[in-house]
Amino acid sequence: MKIFNTLTRQKEEFVPLEPGKVKMYVCGPTVYNFIHIGNARPMIVFDTVRRYFEYKGYEVNFVSNFTDVDDKIIKKAIEEGVDADTISKRYIEECKKDMEGLNVKPATKNPLATEEICGMLDMIGSLIESGHAYVAADGTVYFRTKSFDGYGKLSHKNIEDLQSGFREIKVTGEEGKEDPTDFVLWKPKKEGEPYWESPWCEGRPGWHIECSVMSKKYLGDQIDIHAGGEDLVFPHHENEIAQSESANGKEFAKYWMHNAFLNIDNRKMSKSLGNFFTVREISEKYDLSVLRFFMLSAHYRSPLNFSAELMESSKNGLERILTAVQKLKDLESSAAGDSFKEGESREAVDELVAKYEAAMDDDFNTADGISAVFELVKLSNSTAGPDSSRAYVVYLKETIEKLCDVLGIVTEKKEEILDSEIEEMIAARQQARKDKNFALADEIRGQLLLRGIVLEDTREGVKWKRA
Repeated sequence: MKIFNTLTRQKEEFVPLEPGKVKMYVCGPTVYNFIHIGNARPMIVFDTVRRYFEYKGYEVNFVSNFTDVDDKIIKKAIEEGVDADTISKRYIEECKKDMEGLNVKPATKNPLATEEICGMLDMIGSLIESGHAYVAADGTVYFRTKSFDGYGKLSHKNIEDLQSGFREIKVTGEEGKEDPTDFVLWKPKKEGEPYWESPWCEGRPGWHIECSVMSKKYLGDQIDIHAGGEDLVFPHHENEIAQSESANGKEFAKYWMHNAFLNIDNRKMSKSLGNFFTVREISEKYDLSVLRFFMLSAHYRSPLNFSAELMESSKNGLERILTAVQKLKDLESSAAGDSFKEGESREAVDELVAKYEAAMDDDFNTADGISAVFELVKLSNSTAGPDSSRAYVVYLKETIEKLCDVLGIVTEKKEEILDSEIEEMIAARQQARKDKNFALADEIRGQLLLRGIVLEDTREGVKWKRA
């Protein structure tokens, strides 16, 4: 299995720190509002990475945080006239609802920044003691970037260029910095803000320190994979490396994974452009399984363009898979024979599984993995029928379900409840057919079609779907 490592800018063979186990940390959202579809991409991508590791037999310790103290949370709280804790707790629950809708598996641990303050104070204290951090006159604690020789190695930025660039930007309140590139570990409170006691001042942590502390507590000094969106490479992940490696004296993460941006109709998503969508808003138009399927239709390191047309295409593609699985389930109930009589077809199934695994082994290429699933669907539609052995039908069905499960795609069609009038129309059509009044049966079928209900007469009875 090969992973593209942002640190080295090349694909590398995955070798875990501990055989058979994966320690993985993914930066989670700041909880001040409903998550948007840009937030959803890393959630879906790295949930799929986790699922594939588990498919391959690894035990995965998957940690993803919630940032529940931040300027945006405080601003939202002031706007609503409530405390910051009320805002963060509300949107953590809303985020979990959306993640459930996206079929993102619960993390092994979802630590909260506000519950890890003691660990942050300890790490900051050790960084000050070792000379990697210093306290300014107002009680702000800064990390001394010049003290860490590897600063810039993840983003491949030169610290001299960074210093030159930052000198051109005058930031109010940062006069206590020794160097423009130094970053905040702890900052003094402002009026009305939540704060904690510290040896330096009453205040709260900087953003970067929380992930270093949470990763160390729940995964150890060294981890296999650290992941997130490409917008986190600099400065967030660069600063995490500096903090963690200075504090622990060890390489922080072996592999760094970053997903590319999501655009809307070929433009950057932005509230000012009016093309900003939350996951909750998308759920009003589509089942969230469609959004997940769409997100995996491109390689995670490729920019992805969101549009209504592409969502419709994803909806249709997903429907093809679900329909094929349902057909196999129907065949399973009537097929006989526990021994295979489809030797060549079974070999073809195995070849497509190998093709799927080769795609996923190559830096989790879900786009090519989905292509292999579609080939399985095509094979199923052309080779599985009333005369197939039950063994072959079940093998096909379970194989497609297993590969879809890695992608987080639930192959069970959701039961839809028709309103009573439509149910009565379907029953009336059935009665008309029994009475051999085919003209009436066809008329009712046409009326249902006008309402978006498509009927299909099968050996197992009438099946229906929405057009």
